[in-house]
Amino acid sequence: MGQVALTLNVMPESTDVDIRGLKEKIKAVADVKQIVEKPVAFGLIMLEVLLVFDDKKGASDFEEKIRGIDGVGTVESGDITLI
Repeated sequence: MGQVALTLNVMPESTDVDIRGLKEKIKAVADVKQIVEKPVAFGLIMLEVLLVFDDKKGASDFEEKIRGIDGVGTVESGDITLI
């Protein structure tokens, strides 16, 4: 059994969303290894979320949980690799 490292790009609904609060909500629903804030444009900040999990679990579970958080606009899969 291996481990998978997955990066999810999480875009808030608007610039009015509290980024600190959003980061805490994401940490509450998934075992997050790292969250990096990346400025996009006009004050909008994307969160690059790094998750590490067993390869038997599906990545879509994490995406759906994060999509369900208030303030999240979109969630897109980024890099994925076995470690």
